[in-house]
Amino acid sequence: MARVRYGIVGTGGMGTGHARSIQKIDECVLTAVCDIVPEVAKSVGEEFGVPYCTDYHELIDRDDVDAVIVATPHYFHPEISIYAMEKGKPVISEKPIAVTVSAADAMVEAAKRTGTPFAVMYQTRTFPVWRAAWKLVSKGALGEIYRTMMVYATFRSQAYYDSAGWRATWSGEGGGVLINQAPHSLDRFAWLGGLPNKVVAYTATKNHDIEVEDVASAMLEYPNGAVGYIYCSTTEAPTSEIMEFAGERGKLQIIGDQLRFWELPEGVKAFSDTSPDMWQHPPAKEVEVEIPECESGHAAIIRNMARHILYGEELLTPGVEGLNSVELINAIILSGATGEPVEIPVDRARYDAFIEEKKKTSRPKKKGGPDKRITDTVHHL
Repeated sequence: MARVRYGIVGTGGMGTGHARSIQKIDECVLTAVCDIVPEVAKSVGEEFGVPYCTDYHELIDRDDVDAVIVATPHYFHPEISIYAMEKGKPVISEKPIAVTVSAADAMVEAAKRTGTPFAVMYQTRTFPVWRAAWKLVSKGALGEIYRTMMVYATFRSQAYYDSAGWRATWSGEGGGVLINQAPHSLDRFAWLGGLPNKVVAYTATKNHDIEVEDVASAMLEYPNGAVGYIYCSTTEAPTSEIMEFAGERGKLQIIGDQLRFWELPEGVKAFSDTSPDMWQHPPAKEVEVEIPECESGHAAIIRNMARHILYGEELLTPGVEGLNSVELINAIILSGATGEPVEIPVDRARYDAFIEEKKKTSRPKKKGGPDKRITDTVHHL
């Protein structure tokens, strides 16, 4: 069987998890790893029996690397991904693809200019319940969408934030819950409901000693007049993950991994406009939705890219769609910081100036010690 030879840049956390996933996938093989910390590069290279280095150029330039997984901290995703694409090496970038919309634009432009396959590690799209949700939305089962809602409330300890100097800093990460914990949910939210055109947001640091937000909420306005709401935090337990999309022809609700869908055969507005009865509601019928059996998680994205390269299989998580979550993240952060509505597409120059000013406020963490590089085995595998 033909196999795609993967190299991984950034092996301290999820990169090592991806290396383990590759061992289980027939269509690919790990051939090299890279990490900026020599000891980490050596340790992971020896663990998997592959060459290792500390310079991503060296890994990407190797003849035995066909495709690259970029699993570094956020700010480095564009630089490394663009170099790989310009060398003709397909890329899977960890989420989010970039800290700023302008940097995300550059990645998308590079992919289009070079024709190099580009994907983002939004593996939760592959989970069965979300595949079923997408099938409903894509075939128009909701009709015109009138309202969207997303709640992603989870927990992170102070020990988590103290585990690395770059975490939860403007200079190292470029944001808090929105750019680190919530991107998967924000991606699926925009995937299913589309992007709003205006955001009015509130952000705050409530329960942690960090520079960036651990709570964010936003009211949304859509081009068709629909409204929406987003809430994200790392201050709650147990985790709540809820989405709703209400339309003219149906309502979709996903709570955790439970999906419910109601058909409205007569339509909401159509019923309102024609019914002579002042108290009746439009008939709503709950419909059982088939949840597919399928591979999911990181392995599904890695296999999909390999099969895209080998056989032309359609990408599950195209990199160009990674821009949507960055638009939402930047818009909410900017609106929360300024107290003003922010339009989408976000003003690129304005956000670049904003993030540069915030980076100047970053300070070294009081608690020292080496970064802890531990693969997340709890969230979204």
